[in-house]
Amino acid sequence: MPPPKKGPPPRRSLRTRLLAAALALVLAALVVAGLAIGVILHRFVRGQIEGHLDAQIVALRAGLEAGLLSQNRDAPPFDRDGPGWAWEVRRGAETYGSGSLRGGHITVTDPGPDDAADHPHPADGTGPRGERLILRILDVPGTPPATIIAAAPRAALYGPLREALTSLALALGVLGLCLIAGLALQVRLGLAPLRRLRADLAAVRAGRRERVPEEQPAEIKPLVAELNALLDQNAQNLERARGHVANLAHALKTPLATLSMALADRARDPDGALRLQVDDMDRRVRHHLRRARAAALAGSARGRTPLAPRVSDLRDALVRLYAEKGVAIDLAVPDALSVPCEEQDLDEMLGNLVDNACRWCRSRVRVVAAGEASGIVVRVEDDGPGLDGAAAAAVMERGRRLDEGVPGHGFGLPITLELAELYGGGLTLGRSELGGLKAELTLPA
Repeated sequence: MPPPKKGPPPRRSLRTRLLAAALALVLAALVVAGLAIGVILHRFVRGQIEGHLDAQIVALRAGLEAGLLSQNRDAPPFDRDGPGWAWEVRRGAETYGSGSLRGGHITVTDPGPDDAADHPHPADGTGPRGERLILRILDVPGTPPATIIAAAPRAALYGPLREALTSLALALGVLGLCLIAGLALQVRLGLAPLRRLRADLAAVRAGRRERVPEEQPAEIKPLVAELNALLDQNAQNLERARGHVANLAHALKTPLATLSMALADRARDPDGALRLQVDDMDRRVRHHLRRARAAALAGSARGRTPLAPRVSDLRDALVRLYAEKGVAIDLAVPDALSVPCEEQDLDEMLGNLVDNACRWCRSRVRVVAAGEASGIVVRVEDDGPGLDGAAAAAVMERGRRLDEGVPGHGFGLPITLELAELYGGGLTLGRSELGGLKAELTLPA
């Protein structure tokens, strides 16, 4: 059995890539800077030491030419007791040395280059106790020729250099931490427009915005323009789809409703066979229309509709329609409340509920809306006779009317339920505190 194929490795985020690249560059820069500064410090400290050695060699040469080497020539720091700082003059069989040599001699292990005969040149060697030394050597011509050697301990070079490099490493470490923190802040600020773009897209998907704001940085402005063009195209496609669904609904549902009402007469359909066929056709049409409409509503171009203006306009219309009955419609709908629902669908749902309440009430209707844990809840109550549990379930059936003496076709509440379910909500009926029916419409927040 062949081993399963491995998928592509997971891609790291932009933040991780930028921080990793910045960290690598900062570390490389700090290492290069540390090495460069270390080389400069090494040359500087060695130059200072060689300056002391050359000065001693000049003094020794002057004494050699004046015949005064027998006098004490141990100027600081060559007057220190102990190994390290020392000098030695060799001329023929004669040898003169500093007191720190204690009768010993300097051994030259690496004479080094001698490019300039008139100037001291560097070399390496050891002292009488085997200590490693930094040497400067000058060959003085004459009869006989002489060699002047000045020595310094290697600790004089590497001790100060070690202290300086330790302080430098601490300083570079602090600088590196500051640079990394600054780069992290820079990456965060640089990616902030992408976070805002994500929030704007989430607002568009939730229906709080119709388009992504165009005030964006120049680098992502073309992307935003393409996104807005896509949203506009989706909105146009959605509008066309809704138009086709609405046309099909009116073309099919109205004749079916008429047939259903006509076949309610037993004389036209004694055995009820035709009524069963019509009901089956109605269920099939509603099923496919519901699927088509749900697909149209699933797009990201769906907007939010404020509740308060729609309910207020509906109240004004129904108060005039039921003026002879003297219906009073009380509203308690916050101005800031809105639902992710198309305007015409919201008007149809609220219109069915409030019109039904006005038709059955005695004189008072109340509409209350609030945001709750389940979503946006709109309660429509009246002071009419109300319904018991069995009757409330019956009126949710399409074409079912409990009182044939009241105008209507029995499709209002079932259509409202169907629309609410398309948006992920629902409709329940119960008893109102006013004494009549309470219709509770729930829509997503």
